[in-house]
Amino acid sequence: MCENMSTNSIKLLAGNSHPDLAERIAKKLGLPLANIGVYQYSNQETSVTIGESIRDEDVYIIQTGTGEQEINDFLMELLIMIHACRTASARRITAVIPNFPYARQDKKDKSRAPITAKLVAQMLETAGCDHVITMDLHASQIQGFFHIPVDNLYAEPSVLHYIRHNTDIDNAILVSPDAGGAKRVASLADKLDLNFALIHKERQKANEVSRMVLVGDVTGKSCLLIDDMADTCGTLVKASETLLEHGAKEVLAIVTHGIFSGSAEQKLNNSRLSRIVCTNTVPVDLDINILDQIDISPTLAEAIRRLHNGESVSYLFTHAAI
Repeated sequence: MCENMSTNSIKLLAGNSHPDLAERIAKKLGLPLANIGVYQYSNQETSVTIGESIRDEDVYIIQTGTGEQEINDFLMELLIMIHACRTASARRITAVIPNFPYARQDKKDKSRAPITAKLVAQMLETAGCDHVITMDLHASQIQGFFHIPVDNLYAEPSVLHYIRHNTDIDNAILVSPDAGGAKRVASLADKLDLNFALIHKERQKANEVSRMVLVGDVTGKSCLLIDDMADTCGTLVKASETLLEHGAKEVLAIVTHGIFSGSAEQKLNNSRLSRIVCTNTVPVDLDINILDQIDISPTLAEAIRRLHNGESVSYLFTHAAI
């Protein structure tokens, strides 16, 4: 779908968060990655040097929110890269952030709690960002935190393609591991003409689920657990146990952002999941044999091409780029 683009009209810059994804996007577009050096001094300060002219260029900076310790470094790296491009007289600067950092801190859910997702939005704007491309925001309302355009792409078309070609769809049922994901799962179920079930979870504290209640019949079914992200994987593992206890034949987990922090690898290795599928919005380095990945670089590349050429991006909301 993506056609080669003139190298004197657009510049692709990549941070250190996900070089493999940046290279895949560049290859899809038929463009080289711009010469840029991102380093850290011994005191952990970040330094950015752009090794070629970007004056009056359409610049796209690819940097995702990832890492247990590095996520703040990568965010700071992105802000400095944006500012460097702004001071180098770039015409337009677009931040391509497949996994938006701090997206779960999108509301004031208790007294004196910060809305950090809005803070990140304001920092991106202050640094000089003109446009943001992201994917499967934890809460789509985060787009309203910005005063610049935000294109929130969906992994749904790619996930639909994967489900149709890699699962026992005739005997499948979609399951949302929490009430918040019910709308996402209902949308998938409608397109696949499948039933869906819901798990209600009660938390005692963050990242720790105390009790789960299943709403729906999964007896003898191949259950597809759908979520936007898997962090510590406590929810997915406990949900899979709940489904199997209620007579499910097998449980597959499909998530957009495979963060897999903390003890996630150990939990997945000890889990009863038959497969866990994630996209490559963040780099995944797990030593487990049940992992499968969906490449979303074609979608991001096509979004960049369409945005640069002034075409509609909404086509990608319902169609998977190839």
